[in-house]
Amino acid sequence: MQRRMLIMTVCLLWLGVTAVFGQDAAPTVTTESGDVQGITENGLDVFKGIPYAAPPVGDLRWREPQPVEPWTGVLETIDFVHDCMQQLTDFEPIQTTLSEDCLYLNVWRPTYADPGDNLPVMVWIHGGGFVGGGTSIPFYDGSAFARQGIVVVSMNYRLGRFGFFAHPALITACEGMVGNFGYMDQIAALRWVQANIPNFGGDPQKVTIIGESAGGASVLALLTSPLTDGLFQQAMVMSGGGRQPIITRAMTGGTAQAPSADQVDAAFAASLGIEGEDAAALAALRAIPAEDLAAGLDLSAVLQVGLSCRIRELTDPANYDPACRPGYSGTQIIDGMIVTDTPEAIIRSGQAHNVPIIIGSTAADLFEFFPPSVTDPYSYFGDDAGAARRHYELPFLARAVLVLRGQGELRDYIPLLSIGADMTMHEPARFVAREMTAQGQPAWLYRFTYTAESTRPESERQSHAGELPFMFDALAAKYGDVVTASDTQAAQAFNTYVGNFVKFGNPNGSGLPLWPMFDGQFNLMDFTLEDGPVYGPDPRADGIRLVERAADAQNP
Repeated sequence: MQRRMLIMTVCLLWLGVTAVFGQDAAPTVTTESGDVQGITENGLDVFKGIPYAAPPVGDLRWREPQPVEPWTGVLETIDFVHDCMQQLTDFEPIQTTLSEDCLYLNVWRPTYADPGDNLPVMVWIHGGGFVGGGTSIPFYDGSAFARQGIVVVSMNYRLGRFGFFAHPALITACEGMVGNFGYMDQIAALRWVQANIPNFGGDPQKVTIIGESAGGASVLALLTSPLTDGLFQQAMVMSGGGRQPIITRAMTGGTAQAPSADQVDAAFAASLGIEGEDAAALAALRAIPAEDLAAGLDLSAVLQVGLSCRIRELTDPANYDPACRPGYSGTQIIDGMIVTDTPEAIIRSGQAHNVPIIIGSTAADLFEFFPPSVTDPYSYFGDDAGAARRHYELPFLARAVLVLRGQGELRDYIPLLSIGADMTMHEPARFVAREMTAQGQPAWLYRFTYTAESTRPESERQSHAGELPFMFDALAAKYGDVVTASDTQAAQAFNTYVGNFVKFGNPNGSGLPLWPMFDGQFNLMDFTLEDGPVYGPDPRADGIRLVERAADAQNP
């Protein structure tokens, strides 16, 4: 009896010791700047708020990202720190306090990952029109990908006037590269991955960059930049265009109707009473309160003003108002170093990085580009003008009315908006797939149509950015407790295809419908409303074919 009690006492003591000391230790990883400690959650190690560059504040505002000041001890990285300065809208459910001090990234990995494991790496670049967004958005959680054996990295980068700014005083100062500071941040984060991800168990030679909207445009910029060679091996572009960015500004030499970055930014400074381009002007610019720099770059306002101004321009070019659509700060600049030309020109020339790519759009994606003439839009199509009129004037009318319900004057331009969607997103995605395939690189083309069942019947064609909770398989973060079995199946399929691409360079895998590589035909993988992923004829093929012929004729 005494022996049994002794054994039980020893066991209880052992259980108590285990309870105190035997729990999973907080994961700690050594980086070039110091040790970071994350947290273990649901079988994953998560590190949030790792600095990858020095805070770009004070004299570092509008400078290339500078090295992080090394720290001693262990830096606790268990919470998102700051998303970058912006004007908050309902479009971007940011979860942090905004700050200029925002150059942080986050890492998710399986708990079994050890240095030297060489797991595939996914780097996420968020969207938001280059004026909004951040990594703390709940459905950007990397857990579902990490459970597939992937090391996931998400980054913040400078936005709006903090990220894309080229005032003459900056150009005159000759402090280094000027203009695309947001892209400089993205490149710095990718370099951080190359230097540090092996210690998290990731393979720096198996990095896939993925971005949506402005993030997709960023992926195209990185894909076509001479400064990113070797920083990634695969790419995925989600609703990022493909021929030309929605707004691309020259650094200098602009006109009234196409102002250059230095003109736009000088006008903004003048509105605050800052004139000139000397050191005093630059000091005054760097003293502007962050809130004032972010003012006026509300993503929803930018989109609404941009569209109405564009319609006005095209309707009556003689009454063009340069104040209406000035080329807002927060869009990429052709700087001759990071951005040397449009993606279309660089991809056509064969100078883009040769990497496998997935590219696509949503069924009800953005419309921003339009034919040159509103009064005679079909002239854009040349010999195909009659076919274009027959295609666009009736078939999309009913669906477009649903999309534009309550937007008054835009109803007059419904066929134009359908043309605009094909010109802005759908055909450019096919263009990239076509050109990369012709140059010997694997490409996969998709369209995401599926909408959450709780949003129907109002939404039966997925809108811009609506596919993201599905891609991350994080539906509860977006839709709460109304997620259905069908929603879950759609999310798991999309998430698994993308995970397979990150891991194997090919989205296909057992249990999934076959997704063939792009072959030049008008076929794609459609994530449909009722039938799951279906590979077959593009339902927008007739219009896209017409846009493709017109675009190729104008850019041979």
